[in-house]
Amino acid sequence: MIIASSNILILAGALSALAAIAHVGVIVGGPDWYRFFGAGEGMAGLAAQGSWRPAFITMAIAVILGLWSAYALSGAGVLPRLPLLKVALIAITSVYLLRGIAGFMLAAFAPGENTPVFWVWSSAICLLIGVVHAIGVRGVWSSLSGVQT
Repeated sequence: MIIASSNILILAGALSALAAIAHVGVIVGGPDWYRFFGAGEGMAGLAAQGSWRPAFITMAIAVILGLWSAYALSGAGVLPRLPLLKVALIAITSVYLLRGIAGFMLAAFAPGENTPVFWVWSSAICLLIGVVHAIGVRGVWSSLSGVQT
């Protein structure tokens, strides 16, 4: 069971890494990519003006997602054990799940510049990644605790 769960956690790490790469792609793609991925006209406009803020914000998100990927891979045993691994995996899973659920509620109101379509798609993606994380973490939990069953 731990082997299959490790593979699920590896998938979770890969999904977080893919999300991080997508965010870097938005920076490279520029204003049109900010618009396409639903960041809103404000971010796209700032990027078009050469402001550092959209790239900084987007890169910060990419770094966080990359770190989350590393934690999932550490939990799967692919990378060395990272500090506070169990707490981090619970927190990461929780953030993905909460963002996914809350985003569907926000889609009804389309707050800010983001469209309801952005909220639905991004929420579905977050919810999917959160579920994959939850299944993977649950499966390797005993190995993270140092207890083998």
